Amino acid sequence: MKITCDSEVSPASYCQNGDIESGTNQGGSGKGNLTEQAEKTLPYIKRMLLQTFKFIIIFVVVGGVVGLVWYFMGWMFVLQLVLVAIVAYLAAGGRYYWLYIVYRTAFRDLTALQRYLRFLWTVRQYSKRDLSIGDIFRQHATKNPNKLCFIFEDTKWTFAQVEEFSNRVANLFKSHGYHKGDSVALMMENRPEFVCIWLGLSKLGIVTALINYNLRQSSLLHSVNVAKCQAFIFGSELTEAIEKIASLLGSVRLYSWGLEPNAPLHFGERNLTDLLSETPNTLPIPNEKVGFHDKLLYIYTSGTTGLPKAAVITHARFVFLAGAIGYQVGFRTNDRYYTPLPLYHTAGGTMSVGQAILYGSCVVIRKKFSASNYFHDIVKYKCTVAQYIGEMCRYLLSTPPRPEDKNHQLRMVFGNGLRPQIWKEFVSRFNIPKVAEFYGATEGNANIANIDNHEGAIGFVSRIIPSIYPISVIRVDPLTGEPIRNSKGLCIVCKAGEPGVFIGKIIPSNPARAYLGYVNEKESEKKIVRDVFAKGDSAFLSGDILVSDDFGYLYFKDRTGDTFRWKGENVSTSEVEAVVSNVANYRDCVVYGVEVSGNEGRAGMAAIVDQSGSLNLNTLAEGLKKSLPSYARPLFVRILNEVELTGTYKLKKLDLQKEGYNPTTILDKLYYFSTNGLYELLTPELFNLIEDGKIRF
Repeated sequence: MKITCDSEVSPASYCQNGDIESGTNQGGSGKGNLTEQAEKTLPYIKRMLLQTFKFIIIFVVVGGVVGLVWYFMGWMFVLQLVLVAIVAYLAAGGRYYWLYIVYRTAFRDLTALQRYLRFLWTVRQYSKRDLSIGDIFRQHATKNPNKLCFIFEDTKWTFAQVEEFSNRVANLFKSHGYHKGDSVALMMENRPEFVCIWLGLSKLGIVTALINYNLRQSSLLHSVNVAKCQAFIFGSELTEAIEKIASLLGSVRLYSWGLEPNAPLHFGERNLTDLLSETPNTLPIPNEKVGFHDKLLYIYTSGTTGLPKAAVITHARFVFLAGAIGYQVGFRTNDRYYTPLPLYHTAGGTMSVGQAILYGSCVVIRKKFSASNYFHDIVKYKCTVAQYIGEMCRYLLSTPPRPEDKNHQLRMVFGNGLRPQIWKEFVSRFNIPKVAEFYGATEGNANIANIDNHEGAIGFVSRIIPSIYPISVIRVDPLTGEPIRNSKGLCIVCKAGEPGVFIGKIIPSNPARAYLGYVNEKESEKKIVRDVFAKGDSAFLSGDILVSDDFGYLYFKDRTGDTFRWKGENVSTSEVEAVVSNVANYRDCVVYGVEVSGNEGRAGMAAIVDQSGSLNLNTLAEGLKKSLPSYARPLFVRILNEVELTGTYKLKKLDLQKEGYNPTTILDKLYYFSTNGLYELLTPELFNLIEDGKIRF
């Protein structure tokens, strides 16, 4: 239909003597033509200006990022980034999929990059001024002396109180002849004084060995000796444990904290409580300058596969452990943190406590984890960030629902080990806005974090510019953990979906990439892989099997050495443990491989904690048949009545694996997966039939 407009209609009108359907001009005055041209040209100019503005913004942002990277890493590093991006694009065939990956991950990668560069800026300032942890804490105590630093049960500690207590510790031990480079063991249950003591010792340059308070006898003695300690500070609640090894400690001086005034002494220890009450809280003056790169702590591995190993933590490393996680996942200085984790481990002792020491935040400390009180405490103390480890999440899910489960002020939980199998259920039940899962080793240099709440991921590696943070996943033999090399003798990077070992490139001159290892140099060397991507280079070998997806997100799969092979298939103990635990109503369990006579490889065996005797084995068998392939189902089950856990709530696996499934030597009840598809009691007679090959699997 043609409609012609009156020539006197306002030029602003849509019709200008034209054809509405075709949009073509049918005549009219020159003024109308000019107006129409102007109306068509104006939007075009606006679009051009907008595009130009966007280009300028992108150019400024990219230029700023490149400039910061150049400043921190050097121009050669920038050149390498450009080359890597070009190579990555060409390796993808220049296809649109690579551009899609860029589209999906660019914001994540740029967010992480700017946070990382901001963090490096603060580290550089500390390094330039050669500040110690004590120096950094003193700045907060001076600026906000009355601000809450720690909350423990019904006791509140201000920054001034922590500073004064730690000063007393430093002055006392200086008067007793201790100096920079000495080592002192500290073994105490969770409480603010634990932090105050090692903080005070650090002001003299004394290295504190943080001892697991669950250790006894030989493992306890080993932990003190391996750190070459001159003194041993312990909580009075642990007197009995110390008394049993006191005669074996030689010249190590003993100090007991928490005794009543003038309390009787038992084996030559000194009453630290009395001594500190008589010591001034003035600023200590060390005999030697304590600097940013000096040793601060020895933190021990959890000891799941043997005696604990002491990892070296310098003042700089402490900043990286506590600071990097804070910057990457978005902590705030006004957050209030909740940690029920042991303070002798990295997670609770540096990542949570470090937020108070480095950034002036308040940390709520609980003596021991309690599933029934976890969210009750969070509500009571108005915490905004809470810490977890994966095993705790299972315990929390097994508790009855309560109002506190959702009626809290949490904006984030952070930790490691939250298994994908319970991730959604945990987040949904407890109304968790964000899960900041992280991954790292106390002794390592390769730490990553899930910064964008991606379900199941422990972190990521950039697909666009992977060399910005030099970590990789390399191919290894799944049974031995040994790297698989190419024809040139170099390691091979895994493709997306291909499991491999996580490594971090070692750059000794860069504090972020340096590898400090253990006190024992031989143990440290075992964690280094050489000739990785070029002859002569080296990397920290984590020992953990990870797998990545197309977008670079990383997922934990297993520990090297824990994977076993059965019926021609590799079995991940970590994945099977998660399934067994879920089917068994979140009970503690470990899975390992045991040798069966006449069979290649190892058969799966699960040790499950069932102190109440309420585990239904028929339900267990049915659940595992539905959830696991036949080769991955545990063929043997051991019911544990008594359980020995590490400080991070993990069962000790090595001894269980050595004991196998022989009912004549094991007192616990044992079961085997029979041809009936059920777990039946394993008697000595049936054991012999299995060993003789008369019962086959």
